Amino acid sequence: MSRREEILAEMGLGPIWRLRRKGGVGAIEARSTFTEPGAAKGWIQLKQAVPACTACGLHKSRTRTVLGVGDEQAEWMLIGEAPGAEEDRLGEPFVGQAGKLLDNMLAAIDLKRSANVYIANVLKCRPPGNRNPEPEEVEKCSPHLRAQIELVAPKLILAMGRFAAQTLLSTDASIASLRGRLHSHAGVPLIVTYHPAYLLRNLPDKAKAWEDLVLARSTMASLR
Repeated sequence: MSRREEILAEMGLGPIWRLRRKGGVGAIEARSTFTEPGAAKGWIQLKQAVPACTACGLHKSRTRTVLGVGDEQAEWMLIGEAPGAEEDRLGEPFVGQAGKLLDNMLAAIDLKRSANVYIANVLKCRPPGNRNPEPEEVEKCSPHLRAQIELVAPKLILAMGRFAAQTLLSTDASIASLRGRLHSHAGVPLIVTYHPAYLLRNLPDKAKAWEDLVLARSTMASLR
């Protein structure tokens, strides 16, 4: 058994899990199976595996791992890039000013993070200085994200920011070229939008983000 297989086995993931790097920052191709039946068992395994993970160098500088927050059986799954300083301190994704903006964006379409929404990041540890994730870090952390997607089993994924979109869609394309239309990841409809932290620095693009939310809302309505 290879070291990767040993790590996946420790996480409770079956042998058909495969990772693929193709363009982007370490794109992932999903095919996974939990060896233990039931989502509850899978969540227990994942919540134990992430804090213990030392697969990449980020474990050396983190304060806390940041798995995710929200409804673990949500129809909506929002995926961002990586924890920042406040997320690293508190162990929760999207806090601080970006988190407040995200909460306001959700409220605008009658959603909130505690009900029917699950929020996660591509990386579970903060890159030092909030630098961009490196390809190896994305690759090493991808099993955790794939496990979350499988366990939540959302009806719709909202990829927020370049790294989330490129990772989930196996592409190097820009946000501008990806947003405004429907994509798919592992059979789940996916919509691309800007990261809230980006919107705080580029206020005019808030209007475009609203268009993305309207598309997401109409897509979800069509799935019910």
